[in-house]
Amino acid sequence: MRPRQFDLIAFDWDGTLFDSTALITRCIQAAVRDVGGTVPNDKDASYVIGMGLMQALAHVAPDVPQNLYPKLGKRYKHHYTKHQHDLALFDGVLPLLADLKQRNHWITVATGKSRAGLNEALHAVELKGMFDGSRTADETAGKPSPLMLHQLMHEFGVEPERTLMIGDTTHDLQMALNAGCASLGVSYGAHEPDAFHTLKPRFVAHSVRELHDWLSTHA
Repeated sequence: MRPRQFDLIAFDWDGTLFDSTALITRCIQAAVRDVGGTVPNDKDASYVIGMGLMQALAHVAPDVPQNLYPKLGKRYKHHYTKHQHDLALFDGVLPLLADLKQRNHWITVATGKSRAGLNEALHAVELKGMFDGSRTADETAGKPSPLMLHQLMHEFGVEPERTLMIGDTTHDLQMALNAGCASLGVSYGAHEPDAFHTLKPRFVAHSVRELHDWLSTHA
């Protein structure tokens, strides 16, 4: 077994471990339509995935007045809740996480979801006990602020150079850069990987298999 380079590995959730990008995009569009805003196209709607919910909706619907933000958030949750049980982990995620646990990495989640949303998702895919820790956007600062990574590093006593962030958006990779951590990008989620390179990820994986292979060799 190779020496371990990273003690703490933080995963984004949506679009990285959980195959939810298309549904979130549709739910954002439906929520904006419900409150009478200009419906964003797929690219603009998927761009905000990874941000905290209200930050994302405000960004993607600039013509919706602030007094309608609570309704906008409720409509998003309404649409998402109707279909959330149709979602699943990407193929290969379970053996990947099991291998990391076997190598004694601390594995965590750093997500733009709410705490309630993450707990529901973990329960749905029976991963309640898999992760050693997690941070959500409603209990700390949203991405790309480094605060959730700083908190996870503090919780486990791990330095930035021993921490790796894995995500599918520029928000994830910018957060890692802001925190002084290494990062990996995955190209099968919300953002096009062409935008990743300026954020200096160690690697961009085009499948969970590629991600697993890189982590087995380099992490």
